[in-house]
Amino acid sequence: MRLRRFIWGLIIIMLIIASLGVAITGNRAPKAISDSQWLMGTLVEMRVFGSRSTLDAAFKRIQELDNTMSRTLVGSQVYQINQQAGTAWVSVNRDTFQVIQAAIKYADLTGGLFDPSIAPLVEVWGIGTEEAKLPSPAAIQAAQKLIDYRAIELDTNHMRVKLKRPGMALDLGGIAKGYGADAAAAVLRSKGVKSAFLNLGGNVYVVGTKPDGSSWRIGIQDPDGVRGSHIAVLEVKDTSIVTSGPYERYFVEDGTRYHHILDPVTGFPADSGLTSVTIVSPSSLTADALSTGVFILGREKGLALLEALDGVEGILITDDHQVYTTSGLRGRLTSLAKGFELHD
Repeated sequence: MRLRRFIWGLIIIMLIIASLGVAITGNRAPKAISDSQWLMGTLVEMRVFGSRSTLDAAFKRIQELDNTMSRTLVGSQVYQINQQAGTAWVSVNRDTFQVIQAAIKYADLTGGLFDPSIAPLVEVWGIGTEEAKLPSPAAIQAAQKLIDYRAIELDTNHMRVKLKRPGMALDLGGIAKGYGADAAAAVLRSKGVKSAFLNLGGNVYVVGTKPDGSSWRIGIQDPDGVRGSHIAVLEVKDTSIVTSGPYERYFVEDGTRYHHILDPVTGFPADSGLTSVTIVSPSSLTADALSTGVFILGREKGLALLEALDGVEGILITDDHQVYTTSGLRGRLTSLAKGFELHD
């Protein structure tokens, strides 16, 4: 009898230990898995606290969007729209339709300074390619005549898009990466990921918090420094941070630097007195579009626009290193670098 009790007691103890082991394993924080791929014309980096298959699913989602929204990929939906400009409607999927619809919204909001039909001007400048050059005044003027977001027609009932005039062309480069970040983050959340860091060439999206529950510390890029150097730090949770600046892509001709953020009104790279714009928003699509539009608008008009929008904040850096923030970020920037002055 004593032997039987001893054996049963031992079995119970072993079961308790086993159950504790399962509980401990179940509560263990997931390991970080990182990878990077060249997508949407930029380096896409992800650090996900989850499984490899989940990380792969997020990359696959971005690849799908790149295949439909690339301006240069033969056969993509945007490529087809541009080929049929002034001629025919083109059927698109929900993703492409929503991005074009949103692009028109932000074009209207910025008075056309952010314009998804800017592709003809992008083409003549060629910034970011081996053909980058200062175009002739005639080439710039000809391209400008083809830029008009109001000439983009949408057929909501049949999910179709048409450009009214021959020669018009879409370039969704100023908004598609934001949509891609949102879509990838949605994939991660759907698979139970509570913590992740995504960077689509300057379009940063943080899912949740760090695994320990603390906020993510995001460095605001120093527009005069090497990539990775920062002028300040912002702590955030579950949101997107997108920065645009002339330091990203440019070329130099006869001692003058020409950057890639083109002003459709002047036909030249924007000269607004700003050297960097960072937008903070739960929607990376919103942050992506506004970072470009606000950069062209300049400090005063840009801040006024941001203050009028719900759930959107901004950090604007001028050419002379003055740093301005919207009211929702006042007091939140830390570790300000030497040589920069904060006005909040």
